[in-house]
Amino acid sequence: MFMEWELLNVVGTIAFAASGAIIAMDEKYDIFGVWLLAFITAFGGGAIRNVLLGNPVSLIWQQNDLFILCFLVALLIFLLPSVVLPHWERWGVIVDAIGLVAFAFQGAQVAIKLDLPLSAAIAAAVLTGVGGGVVRDLLAGRKPLVLQSEVYAIWAILIAVITYYFKLEGGLAVYALLIGVATLRVISYYRKWNLPARKVR
Repeated sequence: MFMEWELLNVVGTIAFAASGAIIAMDEKYDIFGVWLLAFITAFGGGAIRNVLLGNPVSLIWQQNDLFILCFLVALLIFLLPSVVLPHWERWGVIVDAIGLVAFAFQGAQVAIKLDLPLSAAIAAAVLTGVGGGVVRDLLAGRKPLVLQSEVYAIWAILIAVITYYFKLEGGLAVYALLIGVATLRVISYYRKWNLPARKVR
């Protein structure tokens, strides 16, 4: 499980750091703003989850290699936007979907290892998967994606429920779950699957 956990950490960090950096540049933030939004998107959800579950927040600071990776991803995007952005426009949805499912699975695992109920696993999966993105969007002056009608957090909930009931920890079953849910996330984006939404006058 250790190798799988590390791989999920790397994939999720790259995906969310990239999305944070790109949104910061879209808002014309300076290099510090780019780094800040990259770090918040990549690590904010895990920090919020730890606070909610009573897990030591200081565990976040034991990820030095991932901090460096996040820094380098944001720097690369800032220095070479003409090289990175065309590829992001093509593959960004897929990369973001991978980051979402990877972090959602990790969040669910943290709650399960603390012997917490399903509700806690769902909350941990959602917060880890979308919490950093919510803070990122707020800092960028945008309406958080997860609060709009587009299906997004539902996929984190699905991962939490399956992980909890089937007691998934590692192996091919986990990869099958993540690939399957990531695929559904991409399909939902292109097919424009939306949750019901209503507006009062």
